[in-house]
Amino acid sequence: MKKIDCKISDAEWIVMKVLWEEAPLTAAKIIEALSSNTEWSPKTIHSLISRLVKKGALGVNKEMPQYEFYPLVDKRDVILEETRSFIQKVFDGSLHLMLANFIKDEKISEKEIEELQRLLDKKMNE
Repeated sequence: MKKIDCKISDAEWIVMKVLWEEAPLTAAKIIEALSSNTEWSPKTIHSLISRLVKKGALGVNKEMPQYEFYPLVDKRDVILEETRSFIQKVFDGSLHLMLANFIKDEKISEKEIEELQRLLDKKMNE
């Protein structure tokens, strides 16, 4: 899969999640998957799919009777890019500032603290 070099909107994320779960899928299958948790019309979903294809996030197999769509970008790469963009926009690129604000202002369970500590310890030993 290629690296993501485009911004994916919130609505497009929902479409991508469907295709990261299972691909390739026809537009009809994507519409069916989204009908239970959105109120989008089929036309709206077709528009989102088209935008994702134009952005290079989705590929399309036109050799089938019904076109099949599949991700061209890895979910992990997109999450990492979105995270970096968020940290840059909101915290001026400071991971420390983001974590400090999050830890100070959010309720974190003991289990979550232990997991964060484990991750930090692992990172220190790399």
